[in-house]
Amino acid sequence: MKTSKNKRLITFLLMFCFIVFVSFEYCKPINAAELDNQSTSIPSYSNKYPIIMVHGLFGWGDDELYGINYWGGSESLKQILTTHGYTVYTPTIGSVSSNWDRACELYAYIKGGTVDYGEVHSKKYGHSRYGRTYPGVYPEFGSIDSSNEIEKVHLIGHSMGGQTVRVLAQLLENGDRDEILNTPSGKISPLFTGGHHWVDSITTIATPHDGSQEAHEQDSIEPIAHDFFAAMAVQGGIINSDNPVFDFRLDQWGLKKEPNESYQSYYQRVITSNIWKQTKDLSVWDLAPEGAKELNSWVKAQNDIYYFSLACEDTHKGLLTPYEIPNLNMNPLLLRSSYFMGSYINNISGDVPIDNSWWENDGIVSLVSATYPKVGSNDKMVNYNGTPQKGIWNYLGQIDNIDHIEVVSLSHPETRKYLENKYSDLAKMLANLPK
Repeated sequence: MKTSKNKRLITFLLMFCFIVFVSFEYCKPINAAELDNQSTSIPSYSNKYPIIMVHGLFGWGDDELYGINYWGGSESLKQILTTHGYTVYTPTIGSVSSNWDRACELYAYIKGGTVDYGEVHSKKYGHSRYGRTYPGVYPEFGSIDSSNEIEKVHLIGHSMGGQTVRVLAQLLENGDRDEILNTPSGKISPLFTGGHHWVDSITTIATPHDGSQEAHEQDSIEPIAHDFFAAMAVQGGIINSDNPVFDFRLDQWGLKKEPNESYQSYYQRVITSNIWKQTKDLSVWDLAPEGAKELNSWVKAQNDIYYFSLACEDTHKGLLTPYEIPNLNMNPLLLRSSYFMGSYINNISGDVPIDNSWWENDGIVSLVSATYPKVGSNDKMVNYNGTPQKGIWNYLGQIDNIDHIEVVSLSHPETRKYLENKYSDLAKMLANLPK
């Protein structure tokens, strides 16, 4: 039973990766000259904390995938927001790692230093305690500035990235009791000691806070694996390149790409590794409803942080069926998962119950899951009315007729400007938060 579930979850990961790669085939460059007439400063805003935009499952960095941007596709959203005067960073962290491991990497990326996954955590799951070393894009993170204020950040996460930023905030503020009690004196990372109120706001975009029922769909990964290879072949010979192009960042598991190893060999080593069968310390668990429930049981909304959520919805109720079916504009590669999610019910004992309230979806994540954590959580939500509240989720609403990939790839010319404005409005809102 467990092996079957793991296969279904891996399939979910592969399908998502396949969709992302192929969807970018349709990206069209926008006219960069449009940016020349836009303002390059935000003089009246007092809250100028850096914005950290965290990718989701199978995300990548600026030096991967031949320059295609995870945030913005053909044109970098980071660059667009920077042109408007905001300070923006787009980290690259583990693409299929657990939210705990990704949060540890995100901390090192921001602050600088070698990734410390924790003495207890690493021993529990059987991987290396230390990872890659980062120079730090914002080394003053958490320090006191000239106005005697803490140097904080705004965290934005798409999809699984929304779970990751929640975990980072939880660890910074509360630490981890097991790490504190069992790590030798003087050798514990500040990430696990608690008391660090360094996050000003968290915004999640199409995040499966309660997991995705899509993780329950498939029994076999083989057909999707073939599709994945076919999709990558379209991308200009990635499979045969000695340049990794896409790095899973699983060094802690001993799955680092060798210098002369082909990408195909590297990919096969990762996807066929026994780690998928032996551990819950990977994304496949965190993204399932049952894994999300476990994560929600200890990752809570913090009283001193502003929480915002934004959902996507790209389905409607069919005329001849009670189920939710995809809108005409949905990426064709999302149709199968969307149809499945739009009619799926699960009452298996021990699983998170799935009923028709989960049916509206963006092709990967249910609308109800993207609003805020509910399964296993005591977090609260209000509809945002222009006055943000700390410690609870301020729901920004749903973006209609936009699927899970389009909200970050911005691949369609007819909706690109609309979504760019959405991100600009979000950045402006964050810049106006009281300090």
